[in-house]
Amino acid sequence: MTIGIISAMDSEHRRLVERLLDENTSGDGSFRYVEGTLGGNHVILTQCGIGKVSAAVGASELIRRFSPDCIVSTGVAGGIDACLKVTDVVASQRLVYHDVWCGDGNEYGQVQGFPASYEGCSSLLKHALSLNEAGMESRIHSGLVCTGDQFITNRTELDTIKQRFPDGLAVDMESAAIAQTCYLYNVPFLSFRIISDTPGVEDHASQYADFWGTMAERSFLTIWTFLSTLPSNL
Repeated sequence: MTIGIISAMDSEHRRLVERLLDENTSGDGSFRYVEGTLGGNHVILTQCGIGKVSAAVGASELIRRFSPDCIVSTGVAGGIDACLKVTDVVASQRLVYHDVWCGDGNEYGQVQGFPASYEGCSSLLKHALSLNEAGMESRIHSGLVCTGDQFITNRTELDTIKQRFPDGLAVDMESAAIAQTCYLYNVPFLSFRIISDTPGVEDHASQYADFWGTMAERSFLTIWTFLSTLPSNL
């Protein structure tokens, strides 16, 4: 199976590249790819950059150039539910935009003419949740991932999102845009995100910095385990 893996930031991308076997780099301009072997699968890693536009363009180029069997978005997200703690993981059962409104006749978060939310790939999600039985340090949850071009930092912003999407577990700036792109191309997709911070807590900036300073390396082993144990077919 050929798996496309998209990260937003260099700190996320680099941790995966370092563990890849048979590494080969290609691409041009803003689009760079690292191919290799991971478990029993052929993988293509790319760093799309932060935000919805960068994520959608990055996913489109990856699909156009490599025709992957599925795409996984990895990296970090903010936790917006009391069931989560820093270093937990949210795997996307559904994905939605938290910053889109197209007027009457559409649900909040729905781009007119598209679904109100996007479904994560059920077989990828099942595999992700099975890791909870393997004694992983990080607990993996399935649920709703909310995406927008906004770094959520305070309680007011968090409360607004939770009011509109009470089932929301995590917020990020890329996943739903990749999900919409995969919907257009009919490519199975899953977002698999480590919780790096919980917006709304006191001294939120320090919490986020502490994650990268002390917890990131250990947490990314969970992502590595998920990717390296994926089956060779969906």
